[in-house]
Amino acid sequence: MRRSFIEAVAHRRSYYHLGNDVKISNAEILKTIDTLLSSVPSPFNIQSARLVVLLGDQHIALWDIVESALKPLINAEQFKSTQHKIESAFRSGYGTVLFYEDEDKLNELQKTAPKYAEHVANWSEQSSGMLQFAIWTALEDMGLGASLQHYNPLIDDTVRRRWLIEKSWRLIAQMPFGTPEQTPEPHTQRSPIGHRRLIFGLDNK
Repeated sequence: MRRSFIEAVAHRRSYYHLGNDVKISNAEILKTIDTLLSSVPSPFNIQSARLVVLLGDQHIALWDIVESALKPLINAEQFKSTQHKIESAFRSGYGTVLFYEDEDKLNELQKTAPKYAEHVANWSEQSSGMLQFAIWTALEDMGLGASLQHYNPLIDDTVRRRWLIEKSWRLIAQMPFGTPEQTPEPHTQRSPIGHRRLIFGLDNK
């Protein structure tokens, strides 16, 4: 679709009904993800973000893991609702992007820049959040739908073993994506814009 940047940001939504009939090639999807991974800023350019992209059966396996991890924690009636959500909103999609931060890189930065060591964890989260938002927006601008999920740390160890993830990689979020099967709710402003920002200097022009 290739909207302008502002249009793409304003258009982004959480899609909770996903399909897997994706017409875009895997190569195009991966090229977009790789471009953003190499372009989104990180503290001192340490490039601590790590991604795992799961497609096809590998994507389905992730949500099987999530379902299995949740089952012992929820009573039978609640679990039916959870199963339905996993099936229609996540597993039914085309793929999932797993977002990680490499703790070895962050520890290295703390040692080389000790004056800023206490801020590194916050900067890491901010950088990861920018990457999540960038990929989310780009996927939607390609005509796909996505949402952001956080089943970590519940699934961390099983996912690490299943895909042989480096021990230094810390799981931050999961982003299932696929074809949008329903129109999401419009953006709602729970607090007026005027209550959320201050402006100074309007008299300068």
